Amino acid sequence: MHALRNLLTRVPKAAQHLVATLVRSIFAQPERAQVWAQHGRVVVQLQQRFPQAAAMLAEAEPELLAFADFPKEHWRQIWSNHPQERLNQEVRRRTDVVGIFPHRQAVLRLVSAVLAEPHDEWAVTRRYLSPESLTQAQMAVVDGSPTQPKAEEVMPALADAS
Repeated sequence: MHALRNLLTRVPKAAQHLVATLVRSIFAQPERAQVWAQHGRVVVQLQQRFPQAAAMLAEAEPELLAFADFPKEHWRQIWSNHPQERLNQEVRRRTDVVGIFPHRQAVLRLVSAVLAEPHDEWAVTRRYLSPESLTQAQMAVVDGSPTQPKAEEVMPALADAS
């Protein structure tokens, strides 16, 4: 969570644990409205003692709370960029082992191979979000009654992958 690490650089080391706990309380809320309300409370709490951190948190509001617009079942997967960070670390580790590449194509071949492996694994064996779950996330409300489009209509690639 880069946003949290960046936020913690704006507060003294002694207060970092407190601020991190306050920010984590935003993600612990059970409903969308409570997530946004808690974010507001945390910004207000930080304002007096750590105005830079409060301003940074307030500015990051749309990106930080975007997860709350999705169904609750998806929150855990999308409020963190940990899988992306892990993949970036693996690319970095593999390229560091080689050190100096003879040419640009060699770098592209290695990075492509590193990225293809998890892509294939996620596409075939385990899915981060199921097609049914994604379809549910894109439910449309027409005339006050929810309608659920078919997966093929919402995301043609999902129908092909099934």
